[in-house]
Amino acid sequence: AQAASEVTWVVRLLEELGVSGLTPIQLNCDNQSALHIAKNPVFHERTKHIEIDCHFTRDKVLEGLLQLHYLPTSSQLADVLTKILPGPHFQHLLSKLGMVNASDHSSLRGGDEYGNESAHTAATAAGLAALLTSCLV
Repeated sequence: AQAASEVTWVVRLLEELGVSGLTPIQLNCDNQSALHIAKNPVFHERTKHIEIDCHFTRDKVLEGLLQLHYLPTSSQLADVLTKILPGPHFQHLLSKLGMVNASDHSSLRGGDEYGNESAHTAATAAGLAALLTSCLV
């Protein structure tokens, strides 16, 4: 629901600035049960405990603002920023973001800045987090 709320806010802001044709926005989720509940407006006895935020997301789907799509957990790009991942999976997600391993390319500094791969991975993650933070502020 937090993502749906933020998407709604950004779309409304851009529409006020004159940008049109933004909808529907594709929102990926790795929880198939949540997708089925959000896409199906029929009330079921088993879903009566669903919180208001789920109803908000469902309303945005019915309005045509959002399209919900399943994305397996292993392909969630946000995990590179929020979870500790094994090295190969971390590198795979970084490559999907278009980031490259700095040690694979020549450096103008003339030497290996990172003593080992884990230090390089931590530095890459810190750099990515700093970049995203600066974009959000």
